[in-house]
Amino acid sequence: MRPFYKQCLKFALFFIVTAFLFWLVYRDQDPAGMVRMLRDDVNYFWIGVAVVLGVLSHVSRAARWQLLARSMEYRMSFANSFMGVMIGYFANLAIPRMGELTRCGVASRYEGIPFSKLLGTVVVERVFDVVVLLSLTLVVVVAQFGRIDVFLETHEGVKERLAGILSSGWMWGGGGALLLAVVAVVMLARRGLFPARVRSFLSGIKEGLLAVRDVPRKGLFIFHTLFIWLMYYLMLYVCFFSFEFTSQLGPMAGLTVFVLSSYGMVAPVQGGVGAWHFMVIAALLLYLPAEMESLSAAFALLTHGTMTVLYIILGVSCALYLPVYNRRR
Repeated sequence: MRPFYKQCLKFALFFIVTAFLFWLVYRDQDPAGMVRMLRDDVNYFWIGVAVVLGVLSHVSRAARWQLLARSMEYRMSFANSFMGVMIGYFANLAIPRMGELTRCGVASRYEGIPFSKLLGTVVVERVFDVVVLLSLTLVVVVAQFGRIDVFLETHEGVKERLAGILSSGWMWGGGGALLLAVVAVVMLARRGLFPARVRSFLSGIKEGLLAVRDVPRKGLFIFHTLFIWLMYYLMLYVCFFSFEFTSQLGPMAGLTVFVLSSYGMVAPVQGGVGAWHFMVIAALLLYLPAEMESLSAAFALLTHGTMTVLYIILGVSCALYLPVYNRRR
């Protein structure tokens, strides 16, 4: 099968799953009532603030990527770094996790940095992001243990899935197989048993992974990592003030909703659609009466929709302006 048709098939499969999850979450909601509420009962000033915070997080992510490139003695322009990040987010709306490859391709083409090295830096970024998310998860579990327990008891499917993942022989077997594969690749690479191009690619990934050791300003790298996640959190929390029914919820409630929704974004669907909405609605109902489910659904729809529109506008704009900018350089 040709690569183009493979990509179309992937897109179609992910789109079907995404559409099904979205329908599953919103099948019992009243569309007319939701539209009326979004039109009449929302303070859109705070949605605008959320958009600004979202852009700041992406600016910081682009600056952090620059630092990793500089540690390998490549000077990536901020414009190309930022546009690569935004095009990557836009690509994730088509095929999950495609964004990481897309932004590496953008920077490789216009900055002359080997793709494999850039891919290694993206893996490093993801490792640091996972550490921050797990740390926030620990804070929420400790501070909101009772509510998290209620969440798991209320949503037996989520609880069973988590327990199944942790006890799954497939997970442990797959993890062991992955570890053995990494060890085998390293040993074969050291013995020079791979073709030259493969060795060069693996060497590039290794250099990208180790780039964090030589970051010129490690304090600034840590600052950007924390700032990105602070903006992510505030981007969601300020949206609480857009609705009267969430305006009284405190910062810890916002952190709980944020952490749970972050796991929804990890789901292998375009832009977290459906899974993210489900997690936000379920998390809000830990603090709100059950009869406010439709209001919570409207909140999830508006906040996620706002960020999706932002990714589309910035992603398309950057994709159009990217070649123009680089022709003028």
